[in-house]
Amino acid sequence: MGGFFGTVSRIDCVTDLFYGTDYNSHMGTRRGGLATYSKEKGFSRSIHNLESAYFRSKFEPVLSKFDGNIGIGVISDTDAQPIVINSHLGRFAIVSVAKITNIAELEEELLAKICTWQNSAPEIPIRPNLFPC
Repeated sequence: MGGFFGTVSRIDCVTDLFYGTDYNSHMGTRRGGLATYSKEKGFSRSIHNLESAYFRSKFEPVLSKFDGNIGIGVISDTDAQPIVINSHLGRFAIVSVAKITNIAELEEELLAKICTWQNSAPEIPIRPNLFPC
């Protein structure tokens, strides 16, 4: 299970992002991540293991590195997230909180079209982080 929180604001969104994501801490215990975007600095991202400590204690010391009015945060029991992707659509950060029940069929179909999968967890054969064909 997991949870995510996103925000877009006219002013700095880091505090809202931090508390909004922390609110989802009961949804998962493996990993937590934040990503923000500002026109001046671009993307800032941090991902921490939450198996031995709480979200707040891991992220409070690094909050000063974040800046921006757009942000996304995630609590995940599977992948290290958010991921930042460069593509023909531009650069963006995404998170996923989902259970895909037909992943084997999707893998077969998409790899036949020469799509690329990101394997962010080597102990699991295929991760559902798909890059466009």
